[in-house]
Amino acid sequence: MPKLYIVPTPIGNLEDVTFRALRILKEADYVLAEDTRTSRKFFNHYEISTPLRAYHMHNEHAKLPALIEQLQNAESVALISDAGTPAISDPGFLLVREAIKHDIDVECLPGATAFVPALVNSGLPNERFFFEGFLPHKKGRQARLKRMAEHEHSFILYESPHRIIKTLNQLAEFLGEDRQASVSREISKMFEETKRGTLMELAEYFESGKIRGEFVIVVAGNTDK
Repeated sequence: MPKLYIVPTPIGNLEDVTFRALRILKEADYVLAEDTRTSRKFFNHYEISTPLRAYHMHNEHAKLPALIEQLQNAESVALISDAGTPAISDPGFLLVREAIKHDIDVECLPGATAFVPALVNSGLPNERFFFEGFLPHKKGRQARLKRMAEHEHSFILYESPHRIIKTLNQLAEFLGEDRQASVSREISKMFEETKRGTLMELAEYFESGKIRGEFVIVVAGNTDK
């Protein structure tokens, strides 16, 4: 019976992968990867010889029909992203949805994802939270910021090093300079860092130094409602 496995891969330290994930990747007929060059380094480290095929945001729509047909004829196919859990701000949702429509078994393995350690490390309330992913670059950005200002619970954003200062300043503008927040970068890597404070303090901190790595922003909810 064909099966699509969604397999999380390490977001930093290569040891952050499960024994089961490694077994599935070795046993699959082939593995769909966001960037085959990046995944090849991971595969070489763990001596995984399963064929890699490119599957990313630029080709996922075009490849869907052929992939579904191949899935129906293969025993198992695994989907990975460059780091973390596929379909969380990475390609994967469309393939999972189409596989389900065609009665293909889908199984997502537990594993690494950046927002969970960032949320826990923030020290902000986490019994309920919103995951916002990446903000739009232009259209709809301000409307989204206005909606986030009303969130009663902590919320999480992903951001690139090129936009982190702009985003922190805009959050301070729309939510208030004194709103508590946390910024984590390089999670599970050598230079991992989590900085906590108000939105304005965090903006000033990152404006004063070199900006590297991928960022996770956790912002406290609106307690004035």
